[in-house]
Amino acid sequence: MIQATNLIKQFKGIMAVNDVSLHIDKGTIFGLLGPNAAGKTTVIRMLCGIIKSDGGEVTLNGMNINMAKPDFGYVAQHFGQYEELTVWENLKFYASMYGVTDDNRLSYLLDRYHLANFKHTMAGELSGGYQRRLSLVCALAHNPKVLFLDEPTAGIDPVTRKLLWDDFYQLSTEGKTLFVTTHYMEEAQRCHQLAFISSGKIVAEGSPDTIMQALGKAKAFTSKITYLPKIHQALYDLKGMILVNQFGNELRIVVSPDLKQEELQATISSVTGESCTVNQTEPNIEDVFIVLTQDKAEKK
Repeated sequence: MIQATNLIKQFKGIMAVNDVSLHIDKGTIFGLLGPNAAGKTTVIRMLCGIIKSDGGEVTLNGMNINMAKPDFGYVAQHFGQYEELTVWENLKFYASMYGVTDDNRLSYLLDRYHLANFKHTMAGELSGGYQRRLSLVCALAHNPKVLFLDEPTAGIDPVTRKLLWDDFYQLSTEGKTLFVTTHYMEEAQRCHQLAFISSGKIVAEGSPDTIMQALGKAKAFTSKITYLPKIHQALYDLKGMILVNQFGNELRIVVSPDLKQEELQATISSVTGESCTVNQTEPNIEDVFIVLTQDKAEKK
């Protein structure tokens, strides 16, 4: 459905997207994840034809992206609807750009996304969650085959996020293809397929289960211990240390295969003066993401 081949984009001599290729099948929810300034939004804008690539090619359903624009909808990272227009006026306007005049369909969309009660409310007066719903409704007005969603749930509460993802699944079962950028690891696990991008390059790609294998033979450990900067520093001084990450009172550690569990326990105890237990566990998707995308110089 979506085919991107060797995409390249530079801004003032800086490489923002470097030889990115993606293949996304119909009905797939595809997630693109990366740190800030990794190239996510640039990729999605090239796929939509909003900006022109410096190299490479994009096709949607076998057509050049400029010819395929009626087949997709786009939800921008920031609210892009007209705040001085009502919900209904916004929806009618966006629908009219695609020649859609069926008010029954538009009313159906308002009902589906629980916006009917806000039909005559100014878009600027909606809460953040309802503004996201309005953006989605406007993108769906012409019943596109593909939806590009740039951080569609950023800044909204977990309940609304869950409701939107329920609908994303429903849209995929209806045959729509969804391309989603996100920072949330929980959302990454909801996708059918993923790609991690760092410094403009794809560093991992596949299903969530496949992505979890991207660390190879690296091992993950956890320990119940509160945050102490000296522990982090001491662990990073060990040869073979890959990642130290604190989650509340749990310390997560990713190491190369040669670094032994006993060395980790001894290192932590040398700082705390107390015995500690370090247990081996499976790497999670955040472990993989941070290891593959963070600047190693930032770890200390």
